[in-house]
Amino acid sequence: MFIDKVQVRLNAGNGGNGIIAWRRLKYLPKGGPAGGDGGKGGSIFLHATSDLYSLESFRNFSIIQAEHGSDGGQAGRQGKKGDTLVLRVPVGTQVRNFRTKELIIDLTEDRQRIEICHGGRGGFGNVHFKSPTNRAPYECTKGAPGETIEIELELKLIADAGFVGLPNAGKSTLFSGLTPYHVKIGNYPFTTLKPNLSYIEYDDYSRLFLADIPGIIKDAHQGRGLGLEFLKHIERSSMLVFVLDAAPVVANQNPIDDFLLLQNELRAYDPALLNKPMFVILNKNDLPESKEHIEAFYDRFPALRDFIFSVSAATATGFAPFIEALRLTKAQNLLAHA
Repeated sequence: MFIDKVQVRLNAGNGGNGIIAWRRLKYLPKGGPAGGDGGKGGSIFLHATSDLYSLESFRNFSIIQAEHGSDGGQAGRQGKKGDTLVLRVPVGTQVRNFRTKELIIDLTEDRQRIEICHGGRGGFGNVHFKSPTNRAPYECTKGAPGETIEIELELKLIADAGFVGLPNAGKSTLFSGLTPYHVKIGNYPFTTLKPNLSYIEYDDYSRLFLADIPGIIKDAHQGRGLGLEFLKHIERSSMLVFVLDAAPVVANQNPIDDFLLLQNELRAYDPALLNKPMFVILNKNDLPESKEHIEAFYDRFPALRDFIFSVSAATATGFAPFIEALRLTKAQNLLAHA
């Protein structure tokens, strides 16, 4: 199950209590104080990892509690510390205060870690209060409570290129053909019900990550269909790939209108999305009826000619120039931000 937003309450462990105790030895009738300090409560850390692509592990937890510290012991023994709790989240997870919605941290790097809840300090036993003027202190303190916070975790996938298109444009087939990840494919709308993340691996073993979201339909920015809910997963993509059906079976449908519709929906969601480098895939060029639509598209958008690629996802043809263009654009982006 793909889950990209959860609310959870985190409770760090309380510190253990200090105790009052006395050293009792046969030949030492006035042995003095011997009550140990309590152990520190367990803290809670969030740890970002590229091995996860969903917040599903939090699905059945509304409260997460770290271990409490143990009370101090006899003979000055300190109580056991509560175990540190490390919660793994996907790279791209934003952490917000659930009450104020203030952004606490944006975990955008692999192995990035933050202490989100600090464990309570252990209390002092009476051995802690011994002094030359107070040789038999009858005093101890309780452990401090651990920090508590209610947070909202929201995942926004981080990919080099984000795929957008209408339902049945062939995005899933194309995604499966380009990457090792095989997604559900069917001849009906909305076969993609959740975002998918995978990669293209080049000969030098470098990787370019791709994100595929459910198909966008007209008025998606007003809540229709599934695309709006998942558009946030291409916000961080450095490139956009518009996948268009070059051989539509629906009357009066054509890739030019589809392209304009998709641009309008993205603009309504966030105009900044259209400032990203973009590529256009005219899919299904193996079908005879695609030729007319492909020629018309090139004529309508001559400025995009170098960024338009005619492919057939079904037969896995025409991929090589597109894959190389993605690699070069990624390299240029890296140089521009170096």
